[in-house]
Amino acid sequence: MSSFANIGICQLNKISMKTIKSKKTRNTAKDFPIVCVGGSAGGLDAYIRLLKNMPADMGVAIVIVNHLRTVATLLHEILPNHTSMPVELITEKLDIKPNHVFIIPEKRDLHVLNDEFRLKPISKPHGWPDVITVFLRSLTEHWDDKLIAVIVSGYDGDGAEALCEIKEVGGITIAQLPDTASQKDMPESAIASGCIDLILSPEDIAKEIIRIAKAEKNLEK
Repeated sequence: MSSFANIGICQLNKISMKTIKSKKTRNTAKDFPIVCVGGSAGGLDAYIRLLKNMPADMGVAIVIVNHLRTVATLLHEILPNHTSMPVELITEKLDIKPNHVFIIPEKRDLHVLNDEFRLKPISKPHGWPDVITVFLRSLTEHWDDKLIAVIVSGYDGDGAEALCEIKEVGGITIAQLPDTASQKDMPESAIASGCIDLILSPEDIAKEIIRIAKAEKNLEK
């Protein structure tokens, strides 16, 4: 086989590998940021303080991942009192849309694929759940636009293990200022990961998300 043929085969192999990688990591055509807000005990206070300070037309999707294992969530009934954005309990293959608040159901792991939410049985049914970590990792693999990971009040350290991965794909990571959280475990675990960009109160987190959303809109113009 000639050296030119070898070069051609190498080039084709590179193109093929690039295509495979592209198909694996570029599964969505959405062009708006996702904000994952992960919390647990005491999280309700943080969610309310965040949403009360966010306009309804920011152009981002807010996904609240409260790590419940067996207790049914009531957030989709409570939070509409504190935001003018539609609040939806996530169902299988629900379309991801901006200017909406989405709530993870209990006993489920949450993923994204092809512009939709995907639900699976919770992979850690005993001990502290890791649903925030699972969702953040899914976002790094299947969401091509801006990612913002926010860790607020809660027990244990769910979410902390995925924060460096969020930063590796260009995302922004924020922890609630521990002194403003009812339960400091989750924010402190997030900070201890070494991969937190900002440590803010819920009100200031809302301001930062608004700033990022405006900057993303300006980039699109």
